Amino acid sequence: MEVIRGLRNLKAKPVKPVVTLGNFDGAHLGHQAIFRRTKERAAEIGGIPVVYTFDPHPLKLLSSGAELSLLCTFKKKMELLASCGMSMTVCADFTRAFAAMHPRDFAVKLATGLEMDTVVVGFNYSFGQGRAGSIDYLKKMGQELGFRVEVVEPVTVDGERVSSSLIRGLLEAGEVEKSTRLLGRYYSMEGKVVPGHHRGGSVVGFPTANLKTPSEVIPAVGVYAVFAKIEGGEPLDGVVNVGLNPTFDRDDLVVETHLLDAKGDMYGAEMEIFFLQRLRDEVRFESVEKLREQISADTKKAMELLSKARGQDRFMDNFTAGATDEK
Repeated sequence: MEVIRGLRNLKAKPVKPVVTLGNFDGAHLGHQAIFRRTKERAAEIGGIPVVYTFDPHPLKLLSSGAELSLLCTFKKKMELLASCGMSMTVCADFTRAFAAMHPRDFAVKLATGLEMDTVVVGFNYSFGQGRAGSIDYLKKMGQELGFRVEVVEPVTVDGERVSSSLIRGLLEAGEVEKSTRLLGRYYSMEGKVVPGHHRGGSVVGFPTANLKTPSEVIPAVGVYAVFAKIEGGEPLDGVVNVGLNPTFDRDDLVVETHLLDAKGDMYGAEMEIFFLQRLRDEVRFESVEKLREQISADTKKAMELLSKARGQDRFMDNFTAGATDEK
């Protein structure tokens, strides 16, 4: 997928682009429905599917309340959009001047820069200064500027509308299994393996890899069965502890991964961990021996869950977005 930083860097206009507009944090099932329709429309007219998105996320700049935590890094989002079949992403630099743009000016800018055949948006899309541009206004601009507008209805799972904010809440509550159903893939965090406090192998007997991650949404404190990919390799079985390690009186949040089938020094390696299921809360143990016994039990349970997951049809589809239309 070609990634363009702003329309100013577009060397040649794409042929008959079908453009979808949005932030698409997490590229969840609702977003995937929009991407699917964008691809279908592009195929109908012999065009290409294009994403027009923003960096940073508008709420990062404009929100006066609690800071927004994103479900994926920009790099990960680009990987997800590519896996969903998008041919090009144009990423606008979201500034206060951009935010102050009148909805009509935004529509003109987009139409002049891309000359799109169709714009595909979600049911609640709005744009322009103060989000004043409604879908009806976008359709009016389409009639004036010569593009078609299609609206994709929301996707529901278990009776709830799929949204990035809902998924954030689930992850913060440790409900990674439900987040998988809404994302259409395992939630993942990526980062670099860094030295920890060296207690995992030498004291407890279970060597761990500490992850330094730019990811902003970290699942609730606890122990999880996970898959891990090192340097983009094949998924390995693992157990992750997200927490403060109360047995050792630590107060810094750590993400420690014990890989069940990997050997060797991993310091400096890029790792991505994919959350399958939460095993338990993090608790303080009265002794290192009690902690060791619990980790053994966690490992045994994780191995059973991970083995069962590997035996499912379309297992590898869980590691990326849009691998199939139905999962």
